[in-house]
Amino acid sequence: MKIAILLPYKENFSSEYPGAVSLFVNETSQISKYKKNIVVFGNTKFKKKFKIRYVNINLSRNPLASQTKSYVNRFINLQKKFKFSIIEVHNRPSYINQLQKKLPHKILSLYFHNDPLSMDGSKSIEDRKKLLKKCYKIIFNSNWSKKRFLEGLENKFVNSHKLVVFFQSAKKSNKSILNHKKNWITFVGKLNRAKGYDIFAKSINNILNKYPDWKAKVIGDEKREKIFLKHKNADLMGFLNHEEVLKIFKKTSIAVVCSRWEEPFGRTSLEASANGCAVIITNKGGLPETITNAKIIKKLNQSNLEKNIRLLINNKNQRKTLQRKSIENFYLTHEYVTKKIDDYRDEKLQLNKSFFTKKNLSNLRILHITNFNERLDGRLFFNTGRRINNGFIRQGHSVLGFSDRDIQKYYKSFQDFKGAKSLNDKLKKTCYNYKPDLIILGHADLISADQISELREDYPNTRFGQWFLDPLNKNGPDYERNKARILDKINVVDATFLTTSPSVLSFLNNNNSFYIPNPSDKAFETLNNFNHACNVDVFFALSHGVHRGVLKSGKTDDRIIFLKDLINKTPNVKFDIYGIDKIQPIWADHYFKTISNAKMGLNLSRGKAIKYYSSDRITQIVGNGLVCLIDEKTKYQNFFNNNEMIFYKNTNDLSEKILKTVSDEKFRKRIGKNGKEKYMKYFNSDLVSKYIIDKTLNLKNGKKYLWEN
Repeated sequence: MKIAILLPYKENFSSEYPGAVSLFVNETSQISKYKKNIVVFGNTKFKKKFKIRYVNINLSRNPLASQTKSYVNRFINLQKKFKFSIIEVHNRPSYINQLQKKLPHKILSLYFHNDPLSMDGSKSIEDRKKLLKKCYKIIFNSNWSKKRFLEGLENKFVNSHKLVVFFQSAKKSNKSILNHKKNWITFVGKLNRAKGYDIFAKSINNILNKYPDWKAKVIGDEKREKIFLKHKNADLMGFLNHEEVLKIFKKTSIAVVCSRWEEPFGRTSLEASANGCAVIITNKGGLPETITNAKIIKKLNQSNLEKNIRLLINNKNQRKTLQRKSIENFYLTHEYVTKKIDDYRDEKLQLNKSFFTKKNLSNLRILHITNFNERLDGRLFFNTGRRINNGFIRQGHSVLGFSDRDIQKYYKSFQDFKGAKSLNDKLKKTCYNYKPDLIILGHADLISADQISELREDYPNTRFGQWFLDPLNKNGPDYERNKARILDKINVVDATFLTTSPSVLSFLNNNNSFYIPNPSDKAFETLNNFNHACNVDVFFALSHGVHRGVLKSGKTDDRIIFLKDLINKTPNVKFDIYGIDKIQPIWADHYFKTISNAKMGLNLSRGKAIKYYSSDRITQIVGNGLVCLIDEKTKYQNFFNNNEMIFYKNTNDLSEKILKTVSDEKFRKRIGKNGKEKYMKYFNSDLVSKYIIDKTLNLKNGKKYLWEN
């Protein structure tokens, strides 16, 4: 895996005259664990290059052609033979658009070393939105620079995982250098007004007059501005190479960085601090972020600057303390910053590896997005989402539940009427913090397909699956709506799981759809009705009013007609039926207490019976040892025999079989026991959850699951 670093046009990658960008690239590349795989591209006339592998982009002078475009085009041609995994562009956002057009499948990262609003390619809001779309990461040298980039952008971008801050770095000196400090006051930088050199020159002149045993070291030049400083104790050293500057800092007692302009970072103050100087800085831009200990001038003028310098000269203890703390608290070492850079590279470069190995398959991070019904006060504590969750956990995985409907309800506002925008923003933040290996969605309709696509781009090693429980009979309720809900994300997930056999669903045209049974769970299915006498013969509960908790007025369906016909045909049988004819539905603990007194449970789902479809009612019936009465058109005979469930053809057939079961207690108990044992063994949440993982990750499993036969 190779990494290309593209420097700005005319950036000198040479120790003879390096800029801050070249120094940063060289220092971090030299100790990167990807050192051997890094190639730096630039354009310089200096022969003495830094030692990291470097390719010079030679350009011919053509007044009719853009040198910048030619530079990038030459890079595009040169990079072909290297097969780079990542291209890192430094300080030239304008390069990104050109690169993305010509290399649409390459991973692009952009480093900002200057104010983003001052640079071509990132000045406008639209420019910056395009960068966010095209770049894998946008890296800033300070929080101030990041804040500038975000100016005018919507709040949703503020916490984008794409925007990261990597401070620049410096080599930390040993504390022993504190014993060799001289009475030097050092200024390093362009000798212009932007750097505050005019104020420094006036101030230092007065200081040197008052303190003749002190000297000023001035390093830098400026061809455009002429600001003069003449004093016998002022040494104007002109431009010095980087190593010479560091030697001066090692002996310097007080370093002054008095910029007027908003410094994006401030490498000078960083290096001064790393070499044990007592540093005076202004509060401009990112300067305060560069060091942990410094004198900060909030209002730059001659008087304030002189006052702070005099304070450090006169108070030796304070000066020495500041020098000592500068080194002791310095953490922005080359090693620290390089590791940050390599960590981000690791994250993306895993794309080219077989990520899911036996080792990490044993402890996956799973983000499970479904409706956990937190807002319903535990009314549906046994729902399918929690069952699948339990299965993931029992396999030893780290599972984070993300209750989308609850979050959406909570964040509803006039600005976000549905709460969907806030929901998707929260999901992005959650993924950034959690870094899931798997994202499993259950009926997560408010999570958009576009959002999933974006997450796939951001987290290429993450796999996505969706499960769906609602009926899919063409003539049944909400068919078109349910079909659309599945198809909405079927092309952006790796696998789709349905409680209806995909073989009978004509709208499915891919090979990544799989059947799963409604999972039983030993945490919920704790009853053994086959072990004791029961007072109720047949139990059935409709769940109308699931969100309200009470029956919706005027709600009816064909199941009610079926039930009334069955009751008429089956006299002297005790039916316990809820959710119809003003008999309120039952929930939570009340539900389980009610079924604990029933011999049989009618597994009657909405719409006409279809292959393998059942509501989750089946798990509560069979899993608690009730005899399951189920329509033979569901084809559950492929999984269970007549000693494990009772299959019926119509109401007449069902009526006869109910009467037979009521009259034969041994028969009832045997079927209840056999059905539970088999369902709990083969259709449990542990196996269903494992199956979801296997298929989503496309893992080959030697043994077939029962429901695959």
